[in-house]
Amino acid sequence: MKHIFSLIALLFFCNLLSAHDIHYNNAVLHEWTIKNTDKSLFASYCMSKNGEVFLQKKNSEIVKLPLKDLSEKDQLFVQQRLDKIETLNSAALVINETKVQPGSTVNTEVLVILLCLGMAMLTFYIHRQKKQLGFLVLLVCGGIIISVSAFTQKTSLALSSATSPSFLDSSFTPFRPHVNTYTSGNYYYVESLGIPSTHTMMVGISNRGWQQQVPVPQCYIGANAWPIPLNPVVSNSAIPVDSSHFIRGAIAVAVNGVPIFNVYTNTGVDSYLDGQLDTYGGHCGRADDYHYHIAPLHLYNYTSQQLPIAFALDGYAVYGSKEPNGTNMTALDINHGHFGSSGVYHYHGTAAAPYMIAKMVGQVTEDATKQIIPQASATAVRPPFTPLNGALITACTPNATKTGYTLKYVLNSVTDSIVYSWNNLGKYTFTYYKASGVTTSTYNGFTPCVVKVTTDIKTEINSSNDVLVYPNPTSNLLHVILSQESTNGEIQTVSIYNLEGQLILRKSNDTNEINLDKIPPGTYFVQINTGLKQVTKKLIIQ
Repeated sequence: MKHIFSLIALLFFCNLLSAHDIHYNNAVLHEWTIKNTDKSLFASYCMSKNGEVFLQKKNSEIVKLPLKDLSEKDQLFVQQRLDKIETLNSAALVINETKVQPGSTVNTEVLVILLCLGMAMLTFYIHRQKKQLGFLVLLVCGGIIISVSAFTQKTSLALSSATSPSFLDSSFTPFRPHVNTYTSGNYYYVESLGIPSTHTMMVGISNRGWQQQVPVPQCYIGANAWPIPLNPVVSNSAIPVDSSHFIRGAIAVAVNGVPIFNVYTNTGVDSYLDGQLDTYGGHCGRADDYHYHIAPLHLYNYTSQQLPIAFALDGYAVYGSKEPNGTNMTALDINHGHFGSSGVYHYHGTAAAPYMIAKMVGQVTEDATKQIIPQASATAVRPPFTPLNGALITACTPNATKTGYTLKYVLNSVTDSIVYSWNNLGKYTFTYYKASGVTTSTYNGFTPCVVKVTTDIKTEINSSNDVLVYPNPTSNLLHVILSQESTNGEIQTVSIYNLEGQLILRKSNDTNEINLDKIPPGTYFVQINTGLKQVTKKLIIQ
């Protein structure tokens, strides 16, 4: 009888552990009412964008509804949420690094396991006669297996992380003012025109790769900015990045503001191996929108090896050949990434397939067109063209006013070109120079946009005493050292930015004395990265 009681008791506690709800997805559900109907929907609020509201049902399904279709009460509810988000964003940020933040319920799991093991030990003590040990060993082993299995499953489901906006800022800052960023709700938004500022475009596209598209700056601005989740969650089942999934739209955005698409086309072809990409891994889509299809490793010529070169739309960072701590890349898993030393997942870009992301590790929503939502969208100013087989693009040069380009290509040993430009009113003019003659077409498209940099660097100045920056003001030399009281690691990089957020100077930790002779007098910001903390201070150069 005692045996039966012990078995029931232990299995009861193990069952509690297995059935315990760790609330990793138990958001508070709100009842939404649709205007002029008797229909209602129970879901949690995710975000608002382009006059639409994104809601998440209990089964994690994302529902998109026009804000105007909701009841006035629900519209007021949304506005109150937006006001609250704005208030929170205006507060000073105190998080200085990316870290895993599992829910407190995981600690409850540990307590239950310890309770089970304690009960097992007590049972051993009570029934310590040798003739009963065989039964007890079987009983305890079974309990431990059930407990550990349940704990592992719950932990993997709950595994999530919170990404610090300041960490994201440090990744995009080297490419300001061509990108602007801001935080709203659960997303970090990236604004850009989708045009790289550090390299030419289209040159090298060959064979059957060019569909006569050319780079036109896009308005990835405001409500159409690129969204990066601030609280990425590991999916229960990683979705492959292949010819069946994510064949439309982007899967990531590079830190220079250029979107990154699936390397596979909708016909299942590897666009890189098929000669469809330029020397930097990019080309233009049907809307004349420039984007990459492979990892933009060339961006490490302009940023630190310890910073990401891109962020996937599931919220996880993409690094190159180095780990975030500066060591060489370690072995990758089947998703083309791994968990870092901080416990946060990240991907790695490589020169060989799958180039960047093999499977989307984080939770994402894929719509009926195989596109991740939400995401920014491009706008075409002219109809799409057909492939020009055999053409080789040799140049794509901006005009003097930066309002257009001249693209040259060779076809059948003859050099032809497209000269195109736009004005402030959204009039686009394309002139096609071919051996058969010259033709010109004009289109009334969208009004060109401008990236207005409102870098958070200006609002994150702090008075931390962990780092000493002196003399300040200064005229030629600057000393940056850790104070004696500091326990925040070692200085890894010192970066100086102007008021527009442009990187003026960056030094590694090989010296704490920085020569400022070549920097004009003015007000700047010094950003010191210790690996464990990031400190920003105002600097005046006289």
